[in-house]
Amino acid sequence: MMAAGTSAVPVAFTVVDATSDAARVDAYRLLRRRAFVEEQGLFDGHDLDEHDASDATRVLVALEPHGEVVGGVRLHPDPAHPDLAWWRGSRLVCSRHPGVRRGDAGAALVRAACATAQAEGALRFDAHVQERFGPFFERLGWEHAGRLEVAGTPHLLMRWPIGRFARLAQDTKAPLGGLLAGILPADAWLGDDGAPIAGTDVVACADAILPEMVARDPEWAGWCAMLVAAHDLSAMGAAPVAALDTLGAADADHAARVLDGLRRGSQALDLPIIGGHTQLGVGPALTVTALGRTPDPVPASGGRPGDALAITADVDGGWRPGYEGRQWDSSTRRARDELRAMLDAVATARPRAAKDVSMAGIVGTVGMLAEASGCGAELEIAAIPRPPDAPLADWLTCFPGFAMVTVDDGDAPIPPAGAAVGERCGTLGDTPGVRLRWPDGAITTALGGDVTGLGAAPWAS
Repeated sequence: MMAAGTSAVPVAFTVVDATSDAARVDAYRLLRRRAFVEEQGLFDGHDLDEHDASDATRVLVALEPHGEVVGGVRLHPDPAHPDLAWWRGSRLVCSRHPGVRRGDAGAALVRAACATAQAEGALRFDAHVQERFGPFFERLGWEHAGRLEVAGTPHLLMRWPIGRFARLAQDTKAPLGGLLAGILPADAWLGDDGAPIAGTDVVACADAILPEMVARDPEWAGWCAMLVAAHDLSAMGAAPVAALDTLGAADADHAARVLDGLRRGSQALDLPIIGGHTQLGVGPALTVTALGRTPDPVPASGGRPGDALAITADVDGGWRPGYEGRQWDSSTRRARDELRAMLDAVATARPRAAKDVSMAGIVGTVGMLAEASGCGAELEIAAIPRPPDAPLADWLTCFPGFAMVTVDDGDAPIPPAGAAVGERCGTLGDTPGVRLRWPDGAITTALGGDVTGLGAAPWAS
């Protein structure tokens, strides 16, 4: 909600986080009382509620040059679903200060609230806004999501579009369609990280590790190189056969640390290294090419509208030190037989389509599978398996230790993956992109269209 007006002579003001400043919070609440109780009569006596008493609530205020609070807004997680990255903004108010344009202060507070919500990991950010202020919020980029009544007054449900998933897709996958145009054959297995070799039962894949990771965490880089190669084969139902590594390092000591990670990964994942190439005196670089075998590969492009979507993930473990919020490490804590049960899941269940989760995160990977299948997807956000202590936004965009997206008939069993947790949590549909369905039935857009631009595989329905 918002109280607004105009001012003749504008002065500078600053928006700050006042959550832990009792005096500024009290000044903000006084502005609210004047606007919503005394002037507008929306509340009787006061407008305080349970959110004002919650430790999770953030309060932002606008200060004029002498430090006077001339406006404020609060934001907080949805109390019924505090772990779902669903935030709400409310009680936006600006004073009738002679030197402050209330519209300017209000806009600055709204923008600051959006930035704060996104920094807190929000994947949905709603506000109940008095109907007359709908155009104001629309000019700031908010979307109209419904109508309701608050304190007997017509309000609009406004929603700020969260671009976290789209930014990740843009940074990691969106250029692929243009880059690979004219290179891939007409019958390419689009959407898969592995490629069956025609006339054989061999599947080949290749992965490169970020040079920064090779430089700063060489053992982990070596382990991850083997891990992602094993996952690429696993997603197609292929049994591992062998791998080749190509390593660039500044000196022998650095190369030895990378090779130690490769060796341990090779042993744990049953993927023997049979050769490769090592070059010293160069910048950090690491790639692994792996071979597997299956007479009938499972594609990422085998889905069709109406198929049930499942996510199977290892939710034990924790953030890799130095990569908090970006890389989840469960695999180094697993025994060889536990890893094998996960890697055999697709081959055992043989779903209609499968794809392992990598740099694009869970939501981006769902989008790539759907794109390759000529479909879109809808995810039940509360049903996605996740670690209890990992922020949801980070989990859905990180590189997990093990996570597999599969689609099949609704009555097909979820692939058995040992210690990993599998949940049916969505469906494929006709509309491109990925949408999130929330516990209240609302649907938000995570990805508005195709992820890679490669489009559907030639045989996709």
